[in-house]
Amino acid sequence: MDTVTASPAPESAALTAVVNTDAIAANTALVAERAGTGVIAVVKADGYGHGAVPAARAALAGGAAELGVAHVPEALGLRAAGIDAHITSWLHTPVTDFGAAIAGDVDLALSSPRQLAAVVAAAHEQGVTATISLKVDTGLGRSGIGADEWDETARAVAAAQAEGAVRLRAMMCHLAFGDEPENPLNSLQAQRLDEASADLVRLGVRPELMHLANSPSALTRPDLARDLVRPGIALYGYSPIVGRDFGLTPAMTLAARVALVKKVPAGQGISYSHTWTAPADTTIAVVPAGYADGVPRLLSGRMQVHINGRRFPNVGRICMDQLVVDLGRDGGGVREGDLAVLFGPPSPQATEPVPSATDWAEEIGTIDYEIVSGVGGRARRVYVGTAGRSAGDRDD
Repeated sequence: MDTVTASPAPESAALTAVVNTDAIAANTALVAERAGTGVIAVVKADGYGHGAVPAARAALAGGAAELGVAHVPEALGLRAAGIDAHITSWLHTPVTDFGAAIAGDVDLALSSPRQLAAVVAAAHEQGVTATISLKVDTGLGRSGIGADEWDETARAVAAAQAEGAVRLRAMMCHLAFGDEPENPLNSLQAQRLDEASADLVRLGVRPELMHLANSPSALTRPDLARDLVRPGIALYGYSPIVGRDFGLTPAMTLAARVALVKKVPAGQGISYSHTWTAPADTTIAVVPAGYADGVPRLLSGRMQVHINGRRFPNVGRICMDQLVVDLGRDGGGVREGDLAVLFGPPSPQATEPVPSATDWAEEIGTIDYEIVSGVGGRARRVYVGTAGRSAGDRDD
């Protein structure tokens, strides 16, 4: 379905993020095929802004074997929605409710012996065996078990498994140069993870699975796949490597209804601080989307908006709730209520190309991960496609 020329955006919604679940499913299948192994679909940060539950269901429909999130509440939210796939959560604090996670059958990836002790205590309290993974710092220098605590943690895991408090299911790490698949440190990190696994085997504990490959590695380095790959951004249709086209389809279209069209005279300043002044009589459109909705203020005067098949430039400062585009003297045929597409997948029917989230990111020196995950809650999520959805599913 072409979400640009035949938008399902409801007339009552000022701002919508239209998410194509079929695209997420197809992207998942593509990554799995290239990696040659199972996929842990990463749906943290509300599915990178796409909606965690619909994204999870779509990825599973596309063949994902498991799901991954950062925080325990994210995992429990998926469970509350009825998703029974294996879920791993890997970022915890001293106040994380490990008891609730264990009760929810969440695989807890642990980064320190202190986290392990807290999980063992929670497992004892419930009288059950907790499923855990070990997250090893193999070179990223962020979360993960450090070299100075590895021996202690390994011995503690062996003891905890022997007494039935935990079941060690997997080992994992994050790559320091994930966006540079050929960087030699990636292979070294894989080797270090293998060595850590061997340490555990010598202690009588054999991990069932290992995973470290992110989106770029999953698409280009099958030698790093191990038992599973752990893609994120690729599932949502964005290439994780600059300049490489893997045939992924962007799943989100961010669009708004034009709120106001009006004429302004030459010399009229536009928006805060009048950073742009009309050089001649012109017509402007006000679009109800701003930096509170995920449109970076840094894009002021540097982005274009797609309306009725044409691109029109943003002029003046992007505000918290709105931005302004210059329609030219004749108004470009734009009327109040017309759909203004801020970014989305390519549209073959469009006269001029639709801006993409990658365009925005490159313009301000960031990454498209930040753009899509930053789309705010005021943008009503509208879902098209059938992958992972049932007749009873609702939009936000």
